[in-house]
Amino acid sequence: MHPDGPTPYPDDTTCTAFDHQHLLASGALTDVVRAAKQALDAGTRGPLLIFDDHGSRQIEIDFRGTVHEVLARLHQGAVAETVGRSPGRPKLGVVPREVTLLPRHWDWLGQQPGGASAILRRLVEQALRDNGAKERARQAVESVDRFMRVMAGDLAGYEEASRAFYRGEQKRFATLTAAWPIDVRTHLQRLAAIAWDERKDAC
Repeated sequence: MHPDGPTPYPDDTTCTAFDHQHLLASGALTDVVRAAKQALDAGTRGPLLIFDDHGSRQIEIDFRGTVHEVLARLHQGAVAETVGRSPGRPKLGVVPREVTLLPRHWDWLGQQPGGASAILRRLVEQALRDNGAKERARQAVESVDRFMRVMAGDLAGYEEASRAFYRGEQKRFATLTAAWPIDVRTHLQRLAAIAWDERKDAC
């Protein structure tokens, strides 16, 4: 797996790696990458897949060279991503980016106390507070969907299990996934439980 550019994952990312349908490692990104590299060097047939624990997105790693070289590239990528942002106000971590608005929007912002940037930040923070639970629920559901499509898309009962998950039919979901490989099933059930809890909180 060779990325086209620097990894967007910081060092504190936690993730889970699977060697085909078997759990290989789970924890800090560097520890999981080290275990994955060792498995590859030992001749594992794979496929070897790494998922970030937050959204179940696959993490692409360049495994060429030694373990030290792989981890060095991982760190360099994270540093390059951070340095490339060039924050406008380092103490606050503010990142300057272009914003496109209609003239009436700029007119309204210009009439508000504190300036356009301060107003926009307050509006975003308010939206995050108002929609935080719904957004977390959406992300948790998407995490289940991503992992299940990749790791269980070819397994018996996948379509039915997916429908049961979205309907919140927990007992049926457990029944439909009972025959799936234990490591895949265990990880999926953990993700599903988080998603159901988040959806309950968002209601």
